[in-house]
Amino acid sequence: MSIVMQHADILLILACVFGFFMAWGVGANDVANAMGTSVGSKAITIRQAIVIAMIFEFAGAWLAGGEVTSTIRKGIVDPSIFTGHPELLVYGMLAALLAAGTWLMIATHYGWPVSTTHSIVGAIVGFASVGISPDAVQWGKVGTIALSWVTSPLLSGIIGFLLFVSVQKLIFDAKDPFANAKRYVPVYIFLVGFLVAMVTMIKGLKHIGLDLSTQLSTAIAALIGIAMAILGAWLERRIHRGQSGGKMQIASVERIFALLMMFTACAMAFAHGSNDVANAVGPLAAVVSVVSNAGTVGASANMPVWVLLLGGMGIVAGLAMYGHKVIATVGNNITELTPSRGFAATLATAATVVIASGTGLPISTTHTLVGAVLGVGLARGIAALNLRVIGSIFASWLVTLPAGATLAIIFFFILKLTFGTEFEY
Repeated sequence: MSIVMQHADILLILACVFGFFMAWGVGANDVANAMGTSVGSKAITIRQAIVIAMIFEFAGAWLAGGEVTSTIRKGIVDPSIFTGHPELLVYGMLAALLAAGTWLMIATHYGWPVSTTHSIVGAIVGFASVGISPDAVQWGKVGTIALSWVTSPLLSGIIGFLLFVSVQKLIFDAKDPFANAKRYVPVYIFLVGFLVAMVTMIKGLKHIGLDLSTQLSTAIAALIGIAMAILGAWLERRIHRGQSGGKMQIASVERIFALLMMFTACAMAFAHGSNDVANAVGPLAAVVSVVSNAGTVGASANMPVWVLLLGGMGIVAGLAMYGHKVIATVGNNITELTPSRGFAATLATAATVVIASGTGLPISTTHTLVGAVLGVGLARGIAALNLRVIGSIFASWLVTLPAGATLAIIFFFILKLTFGTEFEY
């Protein structure tokens, strides 16, 4: 009897525990991508953010999290290498889940918004290169992912900067900011509806077998954008002008942007849950597939419904228990956000994700969001940025890959010593 079948039950239990732990880390750290700007801009409270994210993050993970996923996240490792010794793949995926979850817990404790994708990729690279062979790793893929450290924040930062400057020029610098807000905000609402719909269809619906063409996705997203603009214009009529001039009128304008933030928070949470749950359940599905198929290693694995359920529950638990740490960093500690600034950052994030998905540009959602917030802050001058916090965030990004790799190597050899192996490289 093979080692995998001999210890099948305990390996499955460990996979579920470690997968839930990793999903918990995704919820605790990465959910700030969807919620941080809304909370920081005071558009919603932290409690409202938790409720919204619980509903839409879970819905995204559950409804659009994927029927089929690659067993080796992002194609970092060639599955055929493990054909003769599937137990090493199981140990590696378990080690990767535990390592990435541990690093996310450490980063969250310090309020560092790090990439969950980079965490799990670093962990897989670590166990595969040291525990198996350096030749087992597709180093070209790793280099492409590392490139996203620069491309993600740079692109979203530029878009965020330009968006906020446009809001400032068209609305806040006008003689009648409230009237101009009524005139131009429906245009911004259209952009939000269009881009977030594109994000959801590109990142989410393809996982449930609804793989729409680019043209059809664009047309549907445009119709959703138009519908949202009409709805937004109708809701605007309920917001009344403050006192002529002064802070009261500006507050009325910000209330209009707060409406936008409610929608973007819900939509981005759904898109995030549908995409990033794979970071936790992908390796878990790999272990389930190997054990269920009596040690046979395949290039892909069917995604059982209960695996998505476990991932969704883990994301929600992590957010509710520890998500406030990173939400505070993104929403409050990088730069001061208002609903209009938070809107610009969120829209820049959505635009960057759509551009990257259409062009194949590698990005990190976390890096994209932070870059957008930086761009919005920079539009008000360098003094508006907390450079100490920004420095610690950048340092945590650089450490993420090696930290995940180091922890995974340690956990891999512990598991290998505990359960043994039938084959030595």
